[in-house]
Amino acid sequence: MSNNLCLRPFLALLLAGFMGSSFAGLFDDDEARKAILDLRQKIEMSKQEMDEKLSDSVKTLSEEDSSIRRSMLDLQNQLSISRSDIDKLRGQNEQLMRDIADVQRRYKDSTQSLQERLRNLEPSKVTIDGQEFLAIALEQRDYEEAFAMFRTGDFTAASRLLLEFVSRYGQSGYRPSALFWLGNAQYARKDYKEALNSFRNMLTIAPEHMRAPEALLAVANCQVEMKDGRAARKTWESLLATYPNSEAAEAARDRLSRFK
Repeated sequence: MSNNLCLRPFLALLLAGFMGSSFAGLFDDDEARKAILDLRQKIEMSKQEMDEKLSDSVKTLSEEDSSIRRSMLDLQNQLSISRSDIDKLRGQNEQLMRDIADVQRRYKDSTQSLQERLRNLEPSKVTIDGQEFLAIALEQRDYEEAFAMFRTGDFTAASRLLLEFVSRYGQSGYRPSALFWLGNAQYARKDYKEALNSFRNMLTIAPEHMRAPEALLAVANCQVEMKDGRAARKTWESLLATYPNSEAAEAARDRLSRFK
């Protein structure tokens, strides 16, 4: 009995020490778990934050990539449009150059044509049948063309050209000669009335012309062909009085002597 009583305090102390040691161990395990849980929570939170940041970064990068792609597409479209514009401008420039070349060619042609017309209108000194006068190139060309036709013997064409000439160039220095050859062409065609008028017109405007005696003799010839002998005699007599020293006067004298 007394022994048991002595053992109780010892057992109580032993039990208290054991229990204290156990409680202390238990306390350490709880702290460790709590620390582990806290650490896990922090890790999870960090991971979540990292995931969110990564997701945001990926989203941002994706948006930036899309923006870059759109910019590149816009740039490609702009480049394509620019190429198209450049091609269009190149085509317009080529057309413009062709138009300029065409305008220059037409300007050159018109300038040459104008210079040619001016040359045709610029008078130069001409001498024909002893008469000196100024004539434009076109006037000279038309007269020479008409006279050349007379020399070929085509009196119909010559009559037409000479008549056109005297109508067109009313004040021309060629006019007396043109009327003289016109009368001869008409006489050759047996158009004596018109030939008579042409010779008389020639004598009216140029009585001092070197061919005036021949023209007066031709007037008498037309009157003979028209069976007007009295008029022909008067013309021969006028020729002898007006141009006594001419060859035509010799012919008139001879015809008067033979005329009955």
